[in-house]
Amino acid sequence: MTKNIEKETALVEAILYMEGDPLDEGSIARICGFAKETVIAALENLKERYTAADCGIELSHIGGGIMITAKREYWENLKERYGKKNEGKISRAAMETLAIIAYSQPVTRAEIEKIRGVSADNMIRLLLEKELIREAGKKDIPGRPVMYGTTKEFLKTFGLNSIAELPKLSEADMEKFELQGEKY
Repeated sequence: MTKNIEKETALVEAILYMEGDPLDEGSIARICGFAKETVIAALENLKERYTAADCGIELSHIGGGIMITAKREYWENLKERYGKKNEGKISRAAMETLAIIAYSQPVTRAEIEKIRGVSADNMIRLLLEKELIREAGKKDIPGRPVMYGTTKEFLKTFGLNSIAELPKLSEADMEKFELQGEKY
């Protein structure tokens, strides 16, 4: 372990375990009352501890925060029982709508409907209820339609630190997001 901060490391670990949601270093520092530098050193200690072969957890950066998760190498064995809460509860149509929003954000309902070819009202309502998407402002065109984007809950659900970690689309998939020369 770096530095002699075993108790501080243990408290930071307990906070991450109890919270269950990603926290940034500043939030952890406020909760435990430590300086941010101490929290960073404690996180380094945890990261080092979790690299051991006999440890089944790791620190993951998700949605701009840090949380304790099962190591990725064990996920195949665990996902059937502990899979993402929203997985399986979301229809294919909702996943298509969510993918359009994730890759095209900010995007309006009309733009989603152009890409999907069907009404998106129910899917947008469902995704808003599940807090996977949010209103991301209004588009500066007549009627000022609402634009949608993904949320931290989306990042957490799919284990992403940021939207930049979304899988890259193939050329064929990219064409689905283009309509009459416009790219959404």
